[in-house]
Amino acid sequence: MVRERFGFSQRELAKRAGVTNGTISLIEQNRVSPSVSSLKKVLEGLPITLAEFFTFDAEPQPARVFYQADELPNLGNDTMKLLLIGTAHEKRDIAILKEWYAPGADTGPDMLTHEGQEGGVVIRGQVEVTVDQETRTLGPGDAYYFDSRLPHRFRNTGNEPCEVVSASSPPTF
Repeated sequence: MVRERFGFSQRELAKRAGVTNGTISLIEQNRVSPSVSSLKKVLEGLPITLAEFFTFDAEPQPARVFYQADELPNLGNDTMKLLLIGTAHEKRDIAILKEWYAPGADTGPDMLTHEGQEGGVVIRGQVEVTVDQETRTLGPGDAYYFDSRLPHRFRNTGNEPCEVVSASSPPTF
């Protein structure tokens, strides 16, 4: 378990992450599937990125150029897939994601914030993007680019799955 490898009790991690001890317990028991925003909040209590969390026990891989679709780790869940590209590179300067949102899926109730910039283009469906106080619904071919320190979130408001290809630098995933 990642928390134990860093030598933290559930209570200590909860305090560091600003969540309840019960939240940590439920996540560890697989009794709740946290949103991306909630998981990022918990991981802020550990010295580890979201990408490192999902590849924590993976065997080190030599750097490579090509990746098959089934080799991309999912940093999301069943309703929102965040497939990370390039995990075999020891030092990635950008995070590239292929994102898939089921109808109604979103990044969670809390707005995301992190260092850097991010951008993306909608491939299929529609996604509502909120950045700071501005909200826009984007469809195929539409794109976004913003300073990631601004509070932001993503939500599929359509009736079909939405696909987005995005990148952020520096990588926070």
